[in-house]
Amino acid sequence: MHYISTRGASARLDFVEAMLAGLARDGGLYVPYSWPRLSPSTIAGFAGRPYAEVAVEVVKPFVGNAIAEADLARIAREAYGTFRHPAVAPLVQLDANLFVLELFHGPTLAFKDLAMQFVARLMDHVLTQRGERTTIVVATSGDTGGAAVEAFRGRAQVDVVALYPHGRISDVQRWMMTTPTDANVHCIAVEGTFDDCQALVKAMFNHHAFRDRVRLSGVNSINWGRIVAQAVYYFTAAVALGAPHRKIAFTVPTGNFGDVYAGYVASKMGLPVDRLVVATNVNDILARTFATGDYETRKVVATSSPSMDIQVSSNFERLLYETCGRDAAKVNALMGSLTQSGRFSVPSEALKEMRALFSADRADEQEVDAEIRAWMKEASYAIDPHTAVALAVAEKETRDPKVPMVVLSTAHPAKFPDAVKAACGVDPGLPDWLSDLPKKAERFTVLPADQAKIEEFVAGASRAAREGAAV
Repeated sequence: MHYISTRGASARLDFVEAMLAGLARDGGLYVPYSWPRLSPSTIAGFAGRPYAEVAVEVVKPFVGNAIAEADLARIAREAYGTFRHPAVAPLVQLDANLFVLELFHGPTLAFKDLAMQFVARLMDHVLTQRGERTTIVVATSGDTGGAAVEAFRGRAQVDVVALYPHGRISDVQRWMMTTPTDANVHCIAVEGTFDDCQALVKAMFNHHAFRDRVRLSGVNSINWGRIVAQAVYYFTAAVALGAPHRKIAFTVPTGNFGDVYAGYVASKMGLPVDRLVVATNVNDILARTFATGDYETRKVVATSSPSMDIQVSSNFERLLYETCGRDAAKVNALMGSLTQSGRFSVPSEALKEMRALFSADRADEQEVDAEIRAWMKEASYAIDPHTAVALAVAEKETRDPKVPMVVLSTAHPAKFPDAVKAACGVDPGLPDWLSDLPKKAERFTVLPADQAKIEEFVAGASRAAREGAAV
């Protein structure tokens, strides 16, 4: 299995090289050269199997011969053994054919754990075999940074630097990043928005001399390893509800388009997906794009669902590449327009193909609060603001009532206690095993959104850079 860049100017890589690279050197995102498909009988056979076993079956076709199957199986068992629910990603029924897929039973209470725990072990396995180090720089709108820090903390071959927007994430999200004491963990509070953090990471990847010096890697959802690991829970949820013998619809709260794109990956692999509903908050670039065909950035508005306070949805480029007939020149032109003018128009045929599977809508702050209140009152069920966005949008979706709708619940309500309490009067509270988190000392550095200053910090934190300088 080989991977190619959406911009068309980078060499083909195998799974391991694509995972370690993160972003392609031409600025594009890696996608598989061809799509593997699972037979209906294979998908049906996932029923009742442990999550880790299904993960191996879904990921294996994308890995090819790059990692031995026995190692893949061991890594999956170790990764999902860290979760505090036996199903790893359990389904909860809220109404007739309305289900919530709880993706927050990992160590940092967010869906990012499902991919990050797996990818961290994959990377550590490969780097140990090679005797190499890498430096991971991750931009986070809240949850990715904590998941990356938790997954990579203490690992001998990796240094991790998390960039987050100063003052724009919840306390619990910040504590997840800033309280670990491991020497290989570093946090930067960037004076700016998540989009500034993401732009800085992309700029570092495109600064090739710096990239090579620190052996830069990334585990944002631009990393293909993250995407394919996230496709697993679409299979487990769908099979539990009758797939492949019936279609399943999904509503996904998303900012960077990675989580919902993983559903697209599952559909390309043969999972019978009825609809993928993109749920956004008032930072609604994706909802506007699917409605009008115009992808146009606007100012980021701070909301109670900060992980979605994004105006540049990186993974949309992958969908654009597929629906533009894998025409890298066309994608380059569209991305160039985005850089120059902050907008582009999706070609009409590509938009038509997107709309065949995707729909999108938004929920404002009043709708989010109402959703949190309603489910607490009707079912004594606490949801976080991101899940509330998705439930509000799912209720607006015109659909066949016979088709199960699965709403992805991407974070534990305890990660956003102030927002949940303000909406419904109930403080969700941290689980007992995290009750001491607010008491721990924090370690972070506040820096401006300046590439040179960020690079100086990263180089100082990177053992790969120091060892390279000593040679």
